[in-house]
Amino acid sequence: MKKIKVTKNGPYEVTGNTPLSEEKVIVDKDGYPINWQKTKSYPNQENFALCRCGKSKNMPFCDGSHIKQKFDGTEAESAKKKYVEMEEVYEGQMMDLHDAGELCVGAGFCDRAGGAWELSASSSKSETDVAKEQCCNCPSGRLALMDKKGNAIEPEFKESISVVQEPEIGLSGPLWVKGGVEIESVDGELYEKRNRATLCRCGKSNNKPFCDGTHHLVNFSDEN
Repeated sequence: MKKIKVTKNGPYEVTGNTPLSEEKVIVDKDGYPINWQKTKSYPNQENFALCRCGKSKNMPFCDGSHIKQKFDGTEAESAKKKYVEMEEVYEGQMMDLHDAGELCVGAGFCDRAGGAWELSASSSKSETDVAKEQCCNCPSGRLALMDKKGNAIEPEFKESISVVQEPEIGLSGPLWVKGGVEIESVDGELYEKRNRATLCRCGKSNNKPFCDGTHHLVNFSDEN
């Protein structure tokens, strides 16, 4: 079984030979994020530990820096919320947009062409197709679409983890957890299983273990 275990004031312990890669955000000529590009695949390992304090010299892996830094990795109560407890639903002509704003990591895929909220409400297929791209590229799963029959419009992911890089702005992002990989808290409680989730790796999120976009505020780069 592929699983991520959050350890007390320490790293994410990953088990089950979970694939690990690196992906970067691709932007258009105006600087809007439009797609993802895989830039690296790490060798398969049955078990490994990923940094969550933001200080490792062996990113994305843990090197024990959390001990020296006296990292406080306490998980937030807000992180236990289910998606349905956070979402707002925006009804459109052809589909409905579900928005759990508390999960936002600031990736910015939703901003171009008038924004996912306006586009998803449209009766134009070309505009709703852009909305689908935007929502499916949202790494945290903040934005999700449903057709009028109640079917989720979701990207198909295998269980895996991607290390996010945002080279256009010189920052490093969260761990993008895909395909419903199980995430277990320090106390053994399982977080809601989702197709898309993002885990903090700058160490500063107020919604630990999940990313809340704080890496943008602290200018986090794993090359520093």
